[in-house]
Amino acid sequence: MSNTRNTQESQGSQKSQDSQSSQNSRKPTDNAADDRPSPMEVLRQARGQLAELTGMTAESVSSFEQTEQGWALEVEVLELERVPDTMSLMASYQVELDAQGQLTGYRRVRRYERGRSDPRRTGGH
Repeated sequence: MSNTRNTQESQGSQKSQDSQSSQNSRKPTDNAADDRPSPMEVLRQARGQLAELTGMTAESVSSFEQTEQGWALEVEVLELERVPDTMSLMASYQVELDAQGQLTGYRRVRRYERGRSDPRRTGGH
């Protein structure tokens, strides 16, 4: 009987090794997919990181795209609150993040009063 028991144990350990090796072979691809944040996670991270760095409230994201290096966003920020609210000073920041959603750089590209719209462009000028 001990022979039967040893055979069962060796088969059990072989199955265990097979299952571990198949799990190990799948892990790199599974981890690569798990490392990439969803677009919503990227938006939340970008707003939070920019607010933490600048000390200003990130109000909205006006553009968002995936790039070869990661992500590029344009974030609207409240720079100076005024009364009435339409006179508050806003700014657009270009924000760059790596593929994992970590901020790698930002710069202000525009300042404007909240109540003002962009001037109309006519004739391709």
